[in-house]
Amino acid sequence: MENRWIRAALPALLIHGCIGTVYAWSVFKQAIASQIGASVANVEWAFSLAILFLGLSAALLGHFVEKDIKKSALLATFFFTVGMIGTGISIQQKSLIGIYLFYGVIMGIGLGIGYLTPVKNLMLWFKENKGLGTGLAVAGFGLAKMIFSPIMVSLQLTFGLWQMFVILGFVFAILMLIGWCLIQKPAGWVEVPLKQAFKPWSFFKNRNFIGIWLMFYLNITAGLAIISQEKDILMGLKSSSGSLVFSLAAMTTIISIDAFFNAAGRIGFATWSDNLKDRNSIYQIIFILSLVVSLLSFTIPNYNNFLPIVIVIAFFSVNAGYGGGFSALPPLLADRFGMRAISKIHGLALTAWAAAGLTGNQLASLIVHGLKLPYQDVFLAIAVLYLLAWVISRYVVTPKRMLLD
Repeated sequence: MENRWIRAALPALLIHGCIGTVYAWSVFKQAIASQIGASVANVEWAFSLAILFLGLSAALLGHFVEKDIKKSALLATFFFTVGMIGTGISIQQKSLIGIYLFYGVIMGIGLGIGYLTPVKNLMLWFKENKGLGTGLAVAGFGLAKMIFSPIMVSLQLTFGLWQMFVILGFVFAILMLIGWCLIQKPAGWVEVPLKQAFKPWSFFKNRNFIGIWLMFYLNITAGLAIISQEKDILMGLKSSSGSLVFSLAAMTTIISIDAFFNAAGRIGFATWSDNLKDRNSIYQIIFILSLVVSLLSFTIPNYNNFLPIVIVIAFFSVNAGYGGGFSALPPLLADRFGMRAISKIHGLALTAWAAAGLTGNQLASLIVHGLKLPYQDVFLAIAVLYLLAWVISRYVVTPKRMLLD
């Protein structure tokens, strides 16, 4: 069946829709800490490790994905679902080390392979609209939190925390295996080996790649600083009487809507970039938008009636720009370096995600839990990061191309 929606878009949504549940972390991290008797700060490292190993596995296994997406889809399914089930068992055993191993390392490897697998395939099927293609590829990653956050809450209340991980592990296995069955490159497409050996370190000497890596890293670090703390930030919003501004149900709804904006940004910004003279311009738009809403969230006084509204708008804007930064990356790399080894180059760029996984939520945790500063100060910190990212996008990244043969 030669249909790009069946062979490319649907498998991408199925695979990314499962692995994207990593962004529902803020929904259950406190529950994990309480159940195993550990601090939230220590439990946070599981999420950091997951993102670290996502980036590392993407960088190291880009050649494997490039060669055979069917095998890579199957391998991603194995690692991710074993990681989910193992996390549930580790929680039941009250083992923090087990959570680090299964949620951080094993599931993280599944994340990296699964994230890369559908991307080049969609750019091949949507060769005239690469931004739209990659937007579709990673939209499921953003939608996952919106779809599964309320399901996770319901499963926790009905069956229990560790049981939730086991149940979802089996559900995800079925969905990802359907994606594995469907995914296929266009008929007649043959991967032509490069004439010269691929040299990863040569890219870290290239001005464009360094600039793209840095601005991508800064966007992820800033986004994770907010995404990993969304529930806590909302719980910190109090009225003048000292009561919570949002109920638990309202918080869950907001977090789910955040995921919609994350997914919409992935499709919207990447598709917009298809119509720009230089795809890099979309990053400058993302950074300015995120900078403005972050500064507003920081400057409005606490207990001001408009602050909760502005912070929710900031959540939506930051999530949209965060998602758009991911979907616009593969076509930007393809514009600068060509399609011949795009999975390998994309995997290298995702090491920025690995680095950001160690700094994003840890930055927010340091500000709030370490320095004991208000949650609003997180917005000031990420505003500085967005400003730096804009400077790099504007003055470091150039239109110059370096095609591989």
